[in-house]
Amino acid sequence: MSDPTVLLVFIAAAITAIATGLGALPLLALRKVTPRALAYGNAVAAGLMLAATFSLVVEGFEFSGPRTILGLLLGLGGIWLAKLYFDGKDGVSIANTNGADALKILLIMGVMTVHSAAEGVGVGVAYGSGRELGDFITIAIALVMVPRGASVAKAAWWAVLSSAPQPLLAVPAFLFVLAFAPVLPVGLGLAAGAMLWMIFSELLPEATEGVDSSNVGVIVTLAFTAMMAVTLVLG
Repeated sequence: MSDPTVLLVFIAAAITAIATGLGALPLLALRKVTPRALAYGNAVAAGLMLAATFSLVVEGFEFSGPRTILGLLLGLGGIWLAKLYFDGKDGVSIANTNGADALKILLIMGVMTVHSAAEGVGVGVAYGSGRELGDFITIAIALVMVPRGASVAKAAWWAVLSSAPQPLLAVPAFLFVLAFAPVLPVGLGLAAGAMLWMIFSELLPEATEGVDSSNVGVIVTLAFTAMMAVTLVLG
């Protein structure tokens, strides 16, 4: 097999970014949004994000445990400060939603963009160092957006947009792998910390408002297991 080129790295990262939008397609079957459907969507999104968080931390520890932990703390602090900032803003609106729902979508978008940036660097470093690296095709954005009134098309578009950092950062990370490699575990931890906050502060509390907590636990565990199984197959 020939050595990877800049074009190959960019195409590989771009494919993962575009594929993110496919996660919205199953929600075409969602005809009516009920509180139960919203709760189930939050639970599934929490399980998927928990699996992504686990993989990010494991990957980060392969490079540097202390820097990954530093990233976790930075991610927690960053998302908490962002929440405080947006709480003081009136008239937040995105994808046909307003108020608290719009704020939640905005935070999810921010978290997933950070995640994509870290994975973009990971793709570049992986090619540069010869490691194999899998990526998640997340549907967490769609599961949060569609039940709150956004169209499937808009959810897919926002999912792809949040993944744009992957191809943009993969190429410079590939070209300057020695410079980017030390930063990678911090970025992976940062994304993981932000996602952990989102899971336990926003998604799970809202999920348990709509359905029994034991059912939420089952759904989160199944979503986590399914995503880890997909990761195992792709890896």
